[in-house]
Parts: sequence; structure tokens; C-alpha cells
Amino acid sequence: MSKLHLKRFLKKSYEFSLVLFQFFIIILHFIHLEFIPKKEIMQVNFFFSFVGFLLIIISTIVMLISIKDLGRNLSPFPRPTVNGNLTTSGIYSFIRHPMYYSLILISFGFFITKLSFYHLFLTISLALIIKLKIILEEKYLNKKFKNYFIYTDKVKY
Repeated sequence: MSKLHLKRFLKKSYEFSLVLFQFFIIILHFIHLEFIPKKEIMQVNFFFSFVGFLLIIISTIVMLISIKDLGRNLSPFPRPTVNGNLTTSGIYSFIRHPMYYSLILISFGFFITKLSFYHLFLTISLALIIKLKIILEEKYLNKKFKNYFIYTDKVKY
């Protein structure tokens, strides 16, 4: 295998790993693993449950809007689709990565409803994985779309 092929393989493996870990962490929010202690930081009450549930609902709505606005450009991978174009309208005119931030907020909503160290760990882990995806995706978008820097000047987050 040549150095170029190896480099390409490692890059694709890294992208795939980020997506795999992202989905794995999200799934762990829904699975109750008996061998992992779910020690609470503090006792959950109605207020925390309500706020967490509300955050999950609002973030899910934002995610669905961002999926609709992305249309055929939608992909779980940080690399833009081959024939895709830069989406700068709709929710993307206010925030650059609404789907990623929605995932983090949904995870945070789960944490608030459970107030456990386990869910805090999952939320922090997901935020780190998504931060790595955003860094990689921004590099690809800068390469593919020559006017991406104008968009990043206009839409900061």
C-alpha cells in the first residue's frame, strides 16, 4: 500500500470512527447497563425532569429543521457529499452546525433528567467527539467551497 493510499485509509477510518463513537454514545443514553453504576449527582425532582424533557423536545425540533434544510446534503460524515452544495439558508443562516449542537443539547437534556455521573460522562464525551467532527468538517468545507470563509464571518457559531 502506498503512502497516499495509507493516508487516505487512515483519514477515512478516523471519520468513520468519529461517526461510530457518536452513535454509540447516543445509544448508551437509552440502554440501561446493569454493570455501570448510575450514581446520581443529586436527587432528580419535577423541575429537573421538566427542564430536561423540554430541552430534549426543543433540540429535537431544531435537529429536524436542520435535517430538512440540509436536504440532499445530509450525511453523518464530516466530509461534504460529492455533489453537495453549501447550505446557508434557513436555520443555517443563524448557526453553522445546528444538528451537532442539537445532539449535544439532547444529550444534556438526558443528563438533566437523570442527574447521574454516567449521563454527564456521556454528554461530555459526545461534546468532545462532535467538536472533533466540527473541526474536520470545517477543513473540508473550506477546501470545497471557496466562499465558506464569508459564511463563517457572517455566521459565527
